[in-house]
Amino acid sequence: MNPSTLLTVSTAKKTTHHRSRRAARQLALQFLFQNEFQESSSHSLGKFWEDHEATPEVQLFATQVVEGVFAHQKELDKLINDYAVEWSLSRMPVVDRNILRCALFELFWLPEVPAKVTINEALELAKRFADEESKRFLNGILDQIIQNDPQLAEKRLEIISQRESQTSQPKSDPSVDVGSWNT
Repeated sequence: MNPSTLLTVSTAKKTTHHRSRRAARQLALQFLFQNEFQESSSHSLGKFWEDHEATPEVQLFATQVVEGVFAHQKELDKLINDYAVEWSLSRMPVVDRNILRCALFELFWLPEVPAKVTINEALELAKRFADEESKRFLNGILDQIIQNDPQLAEKRLEIISQRESQTSQPKSDPSVDVGSWNT
């Protein structure tokens, strides 16, 4: 296999993986959104997967996010309350608070997911399911948490090094901007 073929295969795998993760995030958000309106916990992930077709890879990541949000919800909600100045969780739109919960779970408990990816994906969810004001609101909170929370020092360094390497090299893909989430 020549090097250009290897690059094409590698790029195709990354693109498929990226689409799978995006679909999983959307389904996790959808489940969490629906769960907020359930009177009991009778709505299970098992039932959700019966009603929503998804590949095993998508189901696995979505389930990981949902279960992580449930397992760490107190901590996630405290973080959101600490950084959402003049906003309480109960005043926040359901979509916004669940996008934040998912993104914060990824940032704190999924070290293999780059911070840039988590932030960009959260903003894509906001773009798709909320409005421009929500997108700015979510970006502001996530930006403050990334910049100030001591537990995210490694992710903060990762973002800084990506920015520095991009400014020192010509852009090969104009659609990818490491600093785009910070607008």
